[in-house]
Amino acid sequence: MGESPVAAQEASDDAHANARIVVVAAGSPVESASEPLPPPGSATPAAEADQEDSKREASAEAAPEELKQQQAAAPVEAKQEAAAGVQAMAVTVVRDVEAGLDSSTSDQGGDKPSWFTPKRLLVIFCIINMLNYVDRGAIASNGVNGSRKNCSGGTCSSGSGIQGDFDLTNAQDGVLSSAFMVGLLVASLIFASLAKRHNPFRLIGVGLLVWTFATAGCGASFDFWSITICRMLVGVGEASFISLAAPFIDDNAPVSQKTAWLAMFYMCIPTGIALGYVYGGLVGGTLGWRAAFWGESILMVPFVILGFVIKPLELKGFAHNRIKEYGQMLNPDVQDQINNNGTKHAMPGGINDLAGKVPKKFSFSRFGQGLMTEIGHFSKDMKELLQEKVFVINVLGYISYNFVIGSYSYWGPKAGQQIYHMVSADLMFGGITIVCGILGTLAGGFIHDKVGSTIPNAFRLLSGATFLGAIFCFAAFCFKSLYGFIIFFSIGEILVFATQAPVNFVCLHSIKPHLRPLSMAVSTVSIHIFGDVPSSPLVGLVQDKINNWRSTALLLTSILFIAAVFWFIGMFVPSVDRFKEESEHAVPAADRSNLRPLLDDNEARTSD
Repeated sequence: MGESPVAAQEASDDAHANARIVVVAAGSPVESASEPLPPPGSATPAAEADQEDSKREASAEAAPEELKQQQAAAPVEAKQEAAAGVQAMAVTVVRDVEAGLDSSTSDQGGDKPSWFTPKRLLVIFCIINMLNYVDRGAIASNGVNGSRKNCSGGTCSSGSGIQGDFDLTNAQDGVLSSAFMVGLLVASLIFASLAKRHNPFRLIGVGLLVWTFATAGCGASFDFWSITICRMLVGVGEASFISLAAPFIDDNAPVSQKTAWLAMFYMCIPTGIALGYVYGGLVGGTLGWRAAFWGESILMVPFVILGFVIKPLELKGFAHNRIKEYGQMLNPDVQDQINNNGTKHAMPGGINDLAGKVPKKFSFSRFGQGLMTEIGHFSKDMKELLQEKVFVINVLGYISYNFVIGSYSYWGPKAGQQIYHMVSADLMFGGITIVCGILGTLAGGFIHDKVGSTIPNAFRLLSGATFLGAIFCFAAFCFKSLYGFIIFFSIGEILVFATQAPVNFVCLHSIKPHLRPLSMAVSTVSIHIFGDVPSSPLVGLVQDKINNWRSTALLLTSILFIAAVFWFIGMFVPSVDRFKEESEHAVPAADRSNLRPLLDDNEARTSD
C-alpha cells in the first residue's frame, strides 16, 4: 500500500493533463469528437478530474480493493481521453488550415462585432461592380475607343484612340468590345463549380487579381490581337465576382429589403458605364487611352488585397466543412459503421489514420477520376437548373434585353455624335445614363419590395417597365431635335433600368440555394453569349451596310419588345420561391453551431 497513493496520483495527473488537452484543442464544438463538449456553466473535464482525485484520496484507506480497481482503470481512461484530444486537435487543425486561424478564435470569447458588417459588404461589392463597368464604359468612350483613320479630298487623318492606333474597322472594333465575354462565359461556370469545393469569398479575390493584371495588360498592348487576349482575361477575372457577389448580398440583406439591396448593387452597372464614358473621355483625351486602363488597374488593387485578408464568409446552401469528412475518418464509431464486415478496429492514432486517407502524391488517374466526378456533378446541377421553367423564361427575356442594352452602352456615344452632332457625346450619354440608371434601378428595387417581393410581381414589373421603356426609346430616335431625343430617351432609360433588380431576384429565388452561383453564372453567360456579345459586332456590321445610325438604332430598340413578351409569359407560369429550401449541400441544423455564421444576426440588424 506504500506505493499505491503515488501510482494513484500519477494516474490522476495524467488524466488531468489529458482532460486539459481536450478543452484547449477543441476550441469550439466539433461534430466528430467522441464526446460532446459540456454546455456553458457545467463542470469542465479538469474540474471533474480534481473531484475524482479528492474522492479517491478520501476512500483510499477505507476501500483498498476499490482503489486498486480505480488504479487499473485510470490508464485506460487516460488513453481514451488522449485519443479524443488528438481527434479534436486534428479536426481543429484541418479547420484552421482551410478557413484561417482567426475563423476558430475571433468569434469566441465575447469579441465585439467584426468591422465587416453586411452594409459594408454591400458598399465594397458595389464599388467593385462599378469599377468593372467603368472599364466597359471607358473602352466604349470616344476618348479611349477613338475613331478610324479617314481620307477625304486628298487629306488623311491619323485617327485616334484604340481604333485609330490599330486601324480597326467597325466590325473589328465590335469584336474588341465583346472579347472579354469569351473569358467571362468560360470562367463563370468554372468558378460556380469551384464554389462547392473552395470558399467563394476567396475565389472572388482570385478573380479580382486576374482582372487587375489584365486591365494593366490592355494598356500595354501593341496590336489588335494582344489587346483582344487581354480583354478575354478581363472577362476571366470578372467571372468570379459576377457569379458569386449577388448570392452573398442576397444572403445578408434584410428580408424586407432584398430587392432594394440588389437594386443598389445593380445600380452600379449604368453608373459604372456612365462614369466610364466620362473617365475615358477625360483621361483618354488628355493622357492617352493606355493611361485609362492603367488607372483602372490601380483603383482595383485595394479590393484585391481585401479579398485575401478579410475573414472569408460562407454562402447559404454550401458547407465547406471538410471538417465533417475528416471528423468521420477520425471517429472510431463512424469507422465501425463504414467497415464492410462490421469488425471493430482499434484506432492507432487519429493523425496516422488521417494521413492514410489523404493522397500523398499526385496521380493522373486520380486527377481524371476527380475531373469526371466534377463533370458529373456539374451535369446534374445543370439538368436540375434547366428544368426550372421560371428561370429559363426569365433568362430568355434577359437575353433580349441585354442584346439592346449592350449595344446601347457601346455604340451610344458614337451614334449620338453622328445623329445629333453632339459636341461631347461621351459626357452627354454618360450624364443621361448615370442619372437615369440610378433612378430607374433603385425605383425598380424599392417598388418590387413595396408591392411584395414575389416572383409573379417581379414578372409584372419586368414586362410593364420594359414595354413602356421600349416605346419611349423608340420614339426618342424618331425625333430630329436633340432636346426631344434627350427627354424621351431619358424616360425610356429610367423604365428600362427598373428591371435590373427584379430580373436578378427571379434568378436567385426561383432555384434552390445551392444552385444560386450556377444560376448567376448561367444567366451571365447566356445574356452575354446570346445578347451583347453578338449584338455589338452585328450592329457594327449593319451600320457598315446601311450607313445610317438612326435606322440602325431603331432596329436595335425594337428588340426590347421581344424581352417584354417573354417576361409577360412568365407572369402565368407557376412559380415557387425556393430561397428558404434546404439543399443537399446545406449544413444540418444540429451542426450549424459548429460553423462560423455568414455575418452575425446582431450585426445584420445593427450594422451601420
